Amino acid sequence: MKHFILTLILISSFNVIIFAQSDTTVITNQYGVVVDRHPLEPEFRNGILNFETNNKSYRLWFDNRIYVDGAYFFDKNTYNEIGNGVTIRRARMAIKTIIHKNWYGEIDLDFAGSQTEMKDMIIGYISPRKSGIFKNIGIKVGNFKEGFSMEETTSSRYITFIERSLISKLAPSRHLGMQITKFDRFYTVVGGVHFQDLGGFEESDISQSHNKSKGMDEGVSYTGRAIARYISLDHSFVFHLGGGYSYRTPKTSWENSDAYRYSTRTLSNINRKKYLDTDNIKNVDSRTLANIEIASSWKNFMFHAEYLVAGLQGTDINKVAGITESKAKGAFAQLGWLIFGGHYRYNIREAEFTQVATGKSWGDVELAFRYDYLDLNDFNARIYGGGANAYTFGINYHVNSNVKFMLNYSYAEHDRYANGKGKLYIGYDNNGKLTKDWSKVDETKGTPGERFGFIQLRAEIDF
Repeated sequence: MKHFILTLILISSFNVIIFAQSDTTVITNQYGVVVDRHPLEPEFRNGILNFETNNKSYRLWFDNRIYVDGAYFFDKNTYNEIGNGVTIRRARMAIKTIIHKNWYGEIDLDFAGSQTEMKDMIIGYISPRKSGIFKNIGIKVGNFKEGFSMEETTSSRYITFIERSLISKLAPSRHLGMQITKFDRFYTVVGGVHFQDLGGFEESDISQSHNKSKGMDEGVSYTGRAIARYISLDHSFVFHLGGGYSYRTPKTSWENSDAYRYSTRTLSNINRKKYLDTDNIKNVDSRTLANIEIASSWKNFMFHAEYLVAGLQGTDINKVAGITESKAKGAFAQLGWLIFGGHYRYNIREAEFTQVATGKSWGDVELAFRYDYLDLNDFNARIYGGGANAYTFGINYHVNSNVKFMLNYSYAEHDRYANGKGKLYIGYDNNGKLTKDWSKVDETKGTPGERFGFIQLRAEIDF
């Protein structure tokens, strides 16, 4: 079979060569269509390989990433044992292109965890108008992140900490859909219509199963984000203020088509326990999200904070209590300091911080701190998903535009309801035995809720 394929390739190549020798003025592609020819110039741009035509109408480049993470947990006094470990957190391979000056295409796959997962699959169009109402308009369709929350939309290449904040799991990530962006120096507005999540095999299989067995519509989300900002003329000072809103109906990619589940790991991909977990909340008709975000940078200092409320609506969220809605909420605030004179860059199109500029030829060191808060409890609706506070200190060494090393120390405090939907211990009962039942915890025998500190390390290369 291999010899047969090789023979076909050689025959195909031979045909192209013969044709080119017979008439060098006319070139066709494999489908017999006459095509234009333009030489490509290879070029490194901050360590990324680019190919571009002289007339700038075509460009192709690679955007690959590898993150190697390790974590050690201080669990001597915990109620549940925690496993330390090392993992490939991300192994991304992406090809991106601009065609005919204004058309954009992207294919992005992740191979971490020995599985293939679809990330960005985008067909985009960028307005060619240099002035007027159609200036700086972008349209894209495909699979990509919804326009909601600066914390979630910022590329993992440029987040300040190894893992995003606790509230990021409440925000939507990648879904199929269409999105329009309009931006200028002082604002960015994003609006989109989105459908199911088909990033991984499991989500795709669930969606197809619901379609087949129930004839279920795949669901729809309407998501928008608006940002106002001030940027000084020399870009040394940025102030960013805005928010977002999303209305969402049940998706075929949900495991249970009429139930929604809030759950998240606590700032680590290596510790697989989900202390914060509501389990399935049934009879959900719709879901809403609203957030406020504020961010600022001044030279080598950065601040970023967000508050998010997620609501579930249904005719019968809790039959006993007669409750028709439920809410979860959370917030975070973080600070960053590039101590050797670098500065924070800001992307006006996406309304987010991007790659930092280092202050020295050998790079720069960044010190950072973040406070996290998440509450998945709704006592009126009798939903006990747990709550947590977390504190993270970070040291990042930005070696250059492509290599970064990160060290984080985090300390997490969970409440008595954070029992992983009844699977994890959260304290001792009055007999001195470990219990998973929050109603049986005896506070005189120890503080209820799991608490622990841990160190994480990351080595990252982008190329």
